[in-house]
Amino acid sequence: MKPTLPWILPLLLLTACATAPERTAVDDLPQPAVWSADADTNAPPVEAWWSQLGSTGLVAAVDEALQGNHDLRQALARIDAAAAQARIFGADAYPQVGFGFDAARQQQVFVGLPIPGRENQPLQTRFTSFAGSFNLSWELDVWGRIRASQSAALADVQASEADFRGAVQSLAAQTCRGWVGLVAAEQQLRLARATAESFTITAAQVGERYRRGLRGALDYRLALNNASVARALVALRERELQTARRQLEVLLGRYPQGAITGDAALPAIPDAVPAGLPSELLERRPDLAAAERRLAANIARVKEAKRALLPRISLTAGAGRTSSELEDLLDNNFSVWSLAGNFAQPLFQGGRLRANVKLNEARAREALEGYHSTVLRAFGEVEVALDSEAQLRRREADLADATAQSAEAQRLAEERYFAGLIEFITLTETQRNAYNTEAELITIRRQRLENRIDLHLALGGGFPAETPQLARLADPEE
Repeated sequence: MKPTLPWILPLLLLTACATAPERTAVDDLPQPAVWSADADTNAPPVEAWWSQLGSTGLVAAVDEALQGNHDLRQALARIDAAAAQARIFGADAYPQVGFGFDAARQQQVFVGLPIPGRENQPLQTRFTSFAGSFNLSWELDVWGRIRASQSAALADVQASEADFRGAVQSLAAQTCRGWVGLVAAEQQLRLARATAESFTITAAQVGERYRRGLRGALDYRLALNNASVARALVALRERELQTARRQLEVLLGRYPQGAITGDAALPAIPDAVPAGLPSELLERRPDLAAAERRLAANIARVKEAKRALLPRISLTAGAGRTSSELEDLLDNNFSVWSLAGNFAQPLFQGGRLRANVKLNEARAREALEGYHSTVLRAFGEVEVALDSEAQLRRREADLADATAQSAEAQRLAEERYFAGLIEFITLTETQRNAYNTEAELITIRRQRLENRIDLHLALGGGFPAETPQLARLADPEE
């Protein structure tokens, strides 16, 4: 007999299909109409924003980091793990089919059974059997418990994908900050060396006047002290530069040998800040997308836990053939078959199932509150960065003017000192002020660049979907 079950395929399609949860509607999310800080809401955040900083070296560094950074590859591996987990959870929705094969050879001895003519020899028989069977078991997902489990797993996959996009953006921002830090460290070292050279020349000039009796010992000692302090600062700046180089090389996936060099000057900062509307932030930021997907996954697991309280209906079937000849197993005439149905309703398990419902409900509430917190932090990061943008711009302008004034003051002080019109302490203070002001100007320009990088990151400015290096990274077999 050949058992046929034509109704299996339609029912399989009906019960085995699962999709990721739709976007979760969350009430009371803060969505202001406009940013409280000044921003251009008409223009959305730009993709590949780092290319607007006008540095080919920076762009090349970001591209290299996307290919060589190991943390990014870890995030990519987590996507593969989540996808495999989703497939594991979805496997229960399909029939489980197996094949079995048995072979046996048996000998029996019938003691005491008389055989005429062979009274002293017991009767013996030998028997060989072969059996092959196909077995099928299938839980009918009538209530959708398995589909809810798979839907939660698919939401986890989407959360991992959002985490990966966030890791890509974070890596680009870290690389940009590392590049800016490298260029600023090189500028600080050049300034420190120039200052040390200037102080050394001044000390030599004051020493010559001291030996001629035109200046006192105090002036000479102060000049020597200034030169020594300036040389010590050079050593500090060299150490900071090597640290910046090695940190950037690690981000790029290189061995940290401290050999990378940056541009001659810090990148220029575009004046416009394309911020878009606050309501668009929920769609752009990967961390918000990941938090929403994890909330959706927890809600789906609540459904799974509740449906576990309902009866489970399953089918088992088997068909095969048994024979004393091995070649007979190839015959498609199934001589042995079985078909059974099972209905199981959990009645008492010590409260485990209902406790599991409460557990998942609590986790869903936790995920909801976490989503709220993530949204608030996201808006806060944008507002702080926008507000800092205006303040840092004003401070940079004032420090640029102060640097020009202090450089002119230093020139005048040097002329007047060697003309005998002012004390050496006045010259020393003027020289130190000129150096400190220029060093602070480099620092504020670096801070403004870092704030702009943080602003792009906070706004969710990211990567074009067709970015070649991301496509290659997402499919390492290419």
